Amino acid sequence: MLGMHMGRVPAASADEDRPNHPRRRDTCDWLFDINRASLVANVESGLLEKPLARTIAAALDAMEGDWENAGSARPELYITFEPELLKRCGMTASVLHVGRSSQDILATANAGLNLERLTRLIAAAADVVSALQGLAEREIDAVVPAYTNGVQAQPTLFSHTVNAHQQAFLRDIDRAFECITRFDACPMGSAVCNGTGWPLDARRMAELLGFAKTAANAYDAGQIAGNDLPMEIAQIATSMMLHVNAFLADFMTQYAQVKPWIRLGGTNGVYRSSAMPQKRNPGLVNDCRRDAGVVIGEAQGVLMRTQNLAYGMPDVRDCRLMEALTDDASVTLRTFAGIIKTLTVDHDRALAELYADWTCTQEIADRLVRLGHVDFRSGHRFASRLVTWARDNGVTPVTLTYETVTALWQDFYAAAQNDAAEKEAQLPATFPLTEADLKAALNPADIVAARATPGSPSPEETQRLLTAAKSAETAVQVRWDMLTHRRVRARDALKTTLAAALA
Repeated sequence: MLGMHMGRVPAASADEDRPNHPRRRDTCDWLFDINRASLVANVESGLLEKPLARTIAAALDAMEGDWENAGSARPELYITFEPELLKRCGMTASVLHVGRSSQDILATANAGLNLERLTRLIAAAADVVSALQGLAEREIDAVVPAYTNGVQAQPTLFSHTVNAHQQAFLRDIDRAFECITRFDACPMGSAVCNGTGWPLDARRMAELLGFAKTAANAYDAGQIAGNDLPMEIAQIATSMMLHVNAFLADFMTQYAQVKPWIRLGGTNGVYRSSAMPQKRNPGLVNDCRRDAGVVIGEAQGVLMRTQNLAYGMPDVRDCRLMEALTDDASVTLRTFAGIIKTLTVDHDRALAELYADWTCTQEIADRLVRLGHVDFRSGHRFASRLVTWARDNGVTPVTLTYETVTALWQDFYAAAQNDAAEKEAQLPATFPLTEADLKAALNPADIVAARATPGSPSPEETQRLLTAAKSAETAVQVRWDMLTHRRVRARDALKTTLAAALA
């Protein structure tokens, strides 16, 4: 796993950022919380006598203290947790397990841990959105080529394309929040798979454990949802990694040029070749791309463990594998964010690449329609013929003259008069654009500025998009804070609530 074999520090959880939670929570922590919540719910409902409840609570405290010691085994199954509890306070304490099962206990622990993993993934993806925002703001006015089918297509603002990547990661974050909403249901009370005759207050259990609601269906809670949640987490992680790799693939297309228009800043992550003095290899980019592929492979492992699996089987619920998947995805996202923070655009080199080819061609066709009142197909055909002639004669947008264009139009017009279909188009006999209009159609900055539709790369529209992305970034932080603080508050309040119930 990346966090293990690469010596990197996994993304910190909300708990790890707080001094009273020095380590990340595990299944054993949830077993303690579930038992304490069960004590509260049963005492409050009059189902458990306070003296026995106090004995159980004291035993839980002692066990927790003992198992925090270095080298102590921390059980991950209730069938290995409960014997120690009964050993310390007697078989009468087994009444705590009435109306429960290892099924709903571990379903609750797994759901809680996976939801915590999703919040860590959201935090790492939010770092990427923030890094992209910084890059777009640094390079707000850089005009660069946009590519479709791997070929230079049109001029655009680099900040506009960066914002497009922000939109992709914001959608991933939305999916993660939606996933949390779908699975933020406490399985306690579902017992083995069909509920219990013991009147356990499931709503109180959900509240005490920090869940938003109880499970809608007992069979789903214990047998199906526990498989679906890991699968959905894997899909979200895969989407994020695909977006990382798509960005890096675009970057590497440029980086491979003799003089790329986008560069890694400084020397961080750039390695010299051992044999070729001139060569600078983007080692960190290569590592990040590889790491994203590793995560995608881990995510496919979830799929392979799920297929042909009968509901209720535990294959897909492996706690360590899900921890590794989300940790590795978080590490990769934060590595990617670090790369983004170093990127710089060579404005002059980007313009030189634009002027080296005919990226402006569609604008010529569009302006022939808009300003010259030529039908679109005729305008498109003329622009295409202009480019073919220019490439055959080594002419670029910089060296093209107005006189050459007017002469080519004359030839185009004459050919149209000999074609019945084209003659019906009633083309003007002279080139219908002024020299100033043609010059603007050949200028990448003017082309971008003339974009008038919502979501376009015009400077005004791009600034609006970046402002909206900044607001979306803030909204993500607010949602994340509310979600994590609700869970942290529930955990912090549990012992206090138990003490009050036993007073």
